[in-house]
Amino acid sequence: MPKPLPLLTSPPPERRDAARNREALMEAAEALIKQHGVRGVTMDALAAAAGVGKGTVFRRFGSREGLMAAVLDHSETEWQAAVMGGPAPLGPGAPPMERLLAFGESRMLLNFKHAELIEAAGYPGQRSLQALSFTTMHVRYLLGELGVEGDLAYLATALVAPLELIVLRQQADRDQISTTRIVAGWTDLVHRVVRPD
Repeated sequence: MPKPLPLLTSPPPERRDAARNREALMEAAEALIKQHGVRGVTMDALAAAAGVGKGTVFRRFGSREGLMAAVLDHSETEWQAAVMGGPAPLGPGAPPMERLLAFGESRMLLNFKHAELIEAAGYPGQRSLQALSFTTMHVRYLLGELGVEGDLAYLATALVAPLELIVLRQQADRDQISTTRIVAGWTDLVHRVVRPD
């Protein structure tokens, strides 16, 4: 029986040595960011920390911006896994309102935590479009679970917008609004959308 060909959209299978290098590079990048901050991480330092040649680093990420995007995507994947299958209230098992509020606060805090990384990855206005699509889709799902009526796609987008770094930075840095007040404001907004009476 002939072996099926991979789909054109499927990425080619990763070689074992390439997978090892990728894991070593990601671990080294995360350790360097913790130790020196985002601004202190260079491609040379990453190559030395991971024990690979500088050419390997550039082949894997293309640029420093590509490296930061990969680290950010790794964090995003872990966070999305927590939303989809982690402990409640962020993950399944809690009532939808608790999940929605936990989701918003978690997203805000994650964006604040990764602010420099988001900017270094070239996403100053937003996380990647895939991440934005995930957050909007999840909020839309929870609004449906809560029985909210109206244009759920638009309402979800309106609730997700204040969670993006560009809005958070304006509130925290320019307007000097505390994180506690930002979370409380988003919570109030959610209650007004879910129960506008």
